[in-house]
Amino acid sequence: MITSTKAAARGGAARPYPKVDHLRYAGAPFERQREMLETILRGNSVLMDVLRGLRDMALPDWLVTSGAIYNLAWNRLTGRPPLAGINDIDIAYFDGSDLGYDAEDRIIRKVERRFAHLPLRVEPRNQARVHLWFPERFNLPYPPLASSAESLERYATVAHAVAVHLRASDSLAVVAPFGLDDIFSFRLAPNTTLANRETHYRKAARAKAIWPELTIVPWPDRAS
Repeated sequence: MITSTKAAARGGAARPYPKVDHLRYAGAPFERQREMLETILRGNSVLMDVLRGLRDMALPDWLVTSGAIYNLAWNRLTGRPPLAGINDIDIAYFDGSDLGYDAEDRIIRKVERRFAHLPLRVEPRNQARVHLWFPERFNLPYPPLASSAESLERYATVAHAVAVHLRASDSLAVVAPFGLDDIFSFRLAPNTTLANRETHYRKAARAKAIWPELTIVPWPDRAS
């Protein structure tokens, strides 16, 4: 049996989870993994509420990114509660017409009001202005982005570089510049596009404490 941690149970008492083959889609063709990911995401009412709400709000170049996607997959594949270990839902959007923080803050507050009824925070960030604050916060160069999707290519860990968008047709677009196998293989491998070793290990350690099935791939010394 797999035993939950307090974090994984979102503050509840630890309890056993049934042992399952969590790697059953590892190494599968991309389209099979994409279909399974879509099945998992469409089965979660909270995420679908956010996707439909964002589509109605029509933020420019928006994507639901990162944790709310791969964490849902890991929970489904290991038999954990759907929202175990998920603190918030990250939204990327791209609006180069106004790079001031006030404009971004207006979107943040608008999104907060729209999704105030949900059990998770929904946190939008304008990818057009990341280059203005990233170097000071992380002491790393960060050239300006051209789109929300481009930001995924700079995530410190490969498995985290995934996002989805709900089209007007109700079809789900999956953006995964490195594919989906790292998610379905429960593998946290570094993306050395940026020298963001600390972020890779910090996020990997948190995830490993919640999903011990994960394998953490070391950051290569040559890329430190």
